[in-house]
Amino acid sequence: MTVHLLNHLDEGPASAPPLLLGPSLGTSYALWDAVAPELSTGHRVVRWDLPGHGGSAADLIGPGATVGDLAALVLSLADALGIERFAYAGVSIGGAVGLQLAAHHPERLTSLAVVCSSAHFGGAAPWRERAERVRREGLEWLVESADARWFTPGFTVPRLVRDHREADPGGYAACCDALAAFDLRDRLAGITVPTLLVAGREDPATPPAHLREIADAVPGATLLELPGASHLAPAQVPRAVVAALRTQLDGTPASGMAVRREVLGDAHVDRAQARQTPFTARFQDFISRYAWGEIWTDPTLSRRERSMITLTALVAHGHYDELAMHVRAARRNGLTPDEIGAVLLQTAVYCGVPAANSAFATAQRVLSEEETP
Repeated sequence: MTVHLLNHLDEGPASAPPLLLGPSLGTSYALWDAVAPELSTGHRVVRWDLPGHGGSAADLIGPGATVGDLAALVLSLADALGIERFAYAGVSIGGAVGLQLAAHHPERLTSLAVVCSSAHFGGAAPWRERAERVRREGLEWLVESADARWFTPGFTVPRLVRDHREADPGGYAACCDALAAFDLRDRLAGITVPTLLVAGREDPATPPAHLREIADAVPGATLLELPGASHLAPAQVPRAVVAALRTQLDGTPASGMAVRREVLGDAHVDRAQARQTPFTARFQDFISRYAWGEIWTDPTLSRRERSMITLTALVAHGHYDELAMHVRAARRNGLTPDEIGAVLLQTAVYCGVPAANSAFATAQRVLSEEETP
């Protein structure tokens, strides 16, 4: 039996945590062109097309379709790709699909981001009227107003406008039917999936009040409003959307400065800050955010283990000033002088005796300071 799936693009390592991205009505998965590649460095990103949009067949749904039907197609796609649980983010009708999944299939989601969307779309009548007119006249009359509905004045993405023009009228109308019937407000309080709401402050289609309504109802939800963004935020302000989704997917980084002080000591950090200049400020920020806020906070390795690795790397490259600092850090992280000596002895085998000789001299000096009253 032939299985008809939503057209999709699968990016990133197959072994990485999966993330599914849903589009807005009238667009294709190109809506995520400026976002998906950035997220695919750490996730398996699967973005999909609505029926009748992009490369998806129009007859995957028909007149009277529901958002539940679209959610079922997304689950079928995930099943076909061997994806059991996944993070999800979607725009407009794509966001409604995410809410539907969170309310009815929470066991499949690890997190949810609802972008420029709503738990209801302003009543059924306007959407039914739009569906009827599209079935009669096609889409050209709607394409003319796409930029005004999607973006702030003066901004456009020609590829997305072309997608709108080339969408199948029957598939588009069936999606309008789904929006007409969608109202999930009475289910929001029962959503338990970690949820992020992202609103475009200039969005006329789903104004920030729609996202606030969801945020107020979903327990523990987070709301972010993006200034200067209209309805298609991933296309208009992709850097802001990437940052928001990274935080949602990976968690808020720990305080790098706090970890830096715990490992290196207040005196060292205070001296480094006192020496900071406008020229070195970005480098100091880089160290605090990435080395200390992400690498040293990763629980995969203990701080003791990280100290041993760091000592070895510093010996290998002959960074003896840094080595002295990290010998002190190793003591704070619980290594004994004997353990530090064992690490340096190991470096004699793999980094060379002269390097280890200099390392022992540096470590001896630092450890002797501990014994000096």
